[in-house]
Amino acid sequence: MLAKMHAHLVCVGVARVTAWTILCDFDGTISVEDVIDSLLDRFGRPGWEALEQDWRAGRIGSRECMSGQVALLDVSSKELDEHLDGLWIDHAFPAFVSRAAELGTPIRVVSDGLDYAIHRILGRYDLDHLPLAANHLAPGTPPRQWQLTSPFQSEGCRSGTCKCACVAQARSGGAKTLLIGDGASDFCAADQVDFVFAKHRLIEHCRAAGIPYVPITGFEDALELLPRLLDGSLLAEHQPRVLPAVSNF
Repeated sequence: MLAKMHAHLVCVGVARVTAWTILCDFDGTISVEDVIDSLLDRFGRPGWEALEQDWRAGRIGSRECMSGQVALLDVSSKELDEHLDGLWIDHAFPAFVSRAAELGTPIRVVSDGLDYAIHRILGRYDLDHLPLAANHLAPGTPPRQWQLTSPFQSEGCRSGTCKCACVAQARSGGAKTLLIGDGASDFCAADQVDFVFAKHRLIEHCRAAGIPYVPITGFEDALELLPRLLDGSLLAEHQPRVLPAVSNF
């Protein structure tokens, strides 16, 4: 009898915890607009546009670009907080987080953006408990007001946050991985995951690379698709592929 009860409890536990981990971009995915772009447009000193052009042309990586741009921000702590308090997230993201928790599916925010900004914005929605990998914004050494460090960078990766390393960490426990993203910072990680919910530029990348994905306009779509992903029916509709071996970062 005890063995049967134990088996029943194990089955209940398995039903509550799925075999997926969700990695979710922030800027332009969770947030309505790109946070760093909005800060640079309003508070950036001359020179940040040239760094942006160098990054888009592939002459520098995003880590070098972001570090230089953050150093050009002319904004006080008060002005920064006031600006961040005027930025919004996708209205359906809180419901998506709640549903994922009900289904036992962990979410980690993986961003090449700014940790302080992300915590500040998500905090207004009581969502700053979500695990986060992002660049670290800190007061700078005068005359610079702000400086950027990248605690989640990896050797050989030019991004501030190596999203491929985040994927490898999630996969190391045996979980399948879902990426939700929108742009160039998600391209490399999209090549490593099991499935993608894609917005904007990431749609074309997934289509061109043959990556299993569905296009979404926002988290209302993601909320509707999530149960189908977890029960396997969504993945079954797309051509399976063999993922590369997990690397140690």
